[in-house]
This record gives sequence, structure tokens and C-alpha cells, in this order.
Amino acid sequence: MEKLNKVAGITLLFWVMKILATTLGETLGDLLSMTLDMGYLASLTITMAFFLLALLFQLKAGRYHVVRYWLVIVGTTTVGTEISDFMDRSLGLGYAVGSFILFASLVLVLLAWHNSEKKIEVYPIVGRNVEIYFWAAVLFSNSLGTAFGDFLSDNLGLSYLNGALVTAAIIVVVVMLHHFTKLNEVVLFWIAFIFTRPFGATFGDLLTKPLAKGGLDLGTIPATAVTTLLLGLLMVYSVWKDSGSVVRKTRSE
Repeated sequence: MEKLNKVAGITLLFWVMKILATTLGETLGDLLSMTLDMGYLASLTITMAFFLLALLFQLKAGRYHVVRYWLVIVGTTTVGTEISDFMDRSLGLGYAVGSFILFASLVLVLLAWHNSEKKIEVYPIVGRNVEIYFWAAVLFSNSLGTAFGDFLSDNLGLSYLNGALVTAAIIVVVVMLHHFTKLNEVVLFWIAFIFTRPFGATFGDLLTKPLAKGGLDLGTIPATAVTTLLLGLLMVYSVWKDSGSVVRKTRSE
């Protein structure tokens, strides 16, 4: 049986949905650990279980499925929030050390991926082994992005808005490098993937944190609900867009 692609295409819509997914991961993670006062270890256990369950359904799928795929992305962003906070606040490592550990872990995954497959591609993803490497890299990327975003706000003292502006500027530079240089596109993809995480995270913090800390104090529950709705609407649009493309292709044939 022919193996089919399992991941979303890398388009502008993908990056918008990725940012919303990271915002949702941040607000949902804070909802569990802070608003519901479950603590970081309990929240990490819950979010890890959700991520593993979503990943199991994703791996069992025979082709790309928009809901399964984005549920895993949300799972990695949510558990990434808890991993970063657990390393900093429960283990006392700090965000700088946590960022270094997560960066090293990501590099090791990418090296193992390249050593196994002799190449790294982010689209299409075909085959179980490649897909596992892909999701491991996604998990460490989103965890690293969370730790870096918290490093900007907690260690460097940047407001959430300024932190979002810094990460947005880095993303803009990556886009410029993509369009005007011949730098490796896979490398640029993972850089963008990492930094869209703190951008979405700092945007989530901007929505939920108290006014005294530079946030808008909307609360984690309203912010999570609104972000979930927006991401859901984009999922529906993505399905509609893909269905339209298939119909047009069929008619042209």
C-alpha cells in the first residue's frame, strides 16, 4: 500500500494556525497550572497524557488529517509550556539553563534524524520513523520556544508586548532570508518554528497576565476559549480550501 503524506503543507495559513496553536498552548497550560491551581507536575502529567493520546491517533492515521495533526501541535505547545515551567520552577534550573538543555535535545533529535534518513524534510512526511523524528523535533522546538519566551520576559525583564516584538522581528528576518538568500530551507523552517512559539506564547501572556505585569488581564479561560474558536474556524477553512483544490484538480483532469 502506498504511504501518503501525514503533515500540513507549509503555507501562510500554516504559520497563522501555528501561532494560534502556540497561543492556545500557553493559555491552556496556564489555565491548568495557575487558574485551576493543579501545580506544574500535575499539569505536566495531564498535558503529556493528552499529547501522547493525540500523537497515537495521528500515527495511526493513513494520511494527513487536519484535526488530528493540529491536535498534536496543540499538545506539543501545551506540554511544552509545562515542561518549561517545570524545569524552571519545580527543578529550579532557570529558563536560560532550560533553554540550553532543550536546544541541545533538539539538535540531537535532528542529528539522529539526518543520520537515520540521510536527509531532513519537513514536507512531505512519509513513513513511521520519519514521522516520529518529526514530532520529537516539534515537541522540543515548542518547549524551547516556550523557555526562550519566558527567558525574555522573566530574565531580561521585557514586557510581554516587547517580547512579542522581539520574536516577531526574528521571524521577519527569517522570512527575508527565505526570500532573498539561498540558505537551507529546512534550517530556516526550524528557526521559524522555534520562534513562532515564543511569539504565540508572549501574545498569550499579553492576553492573560495582570495589568501590573504588562498584560491585558483577560484571564486564561476567555483567552483559551477565543483562541480555540479561532483555530477551529481556520481548521474548517483549511478543510474547505483543500476540498476545493481537489474538486478543481478533478475537473481539470
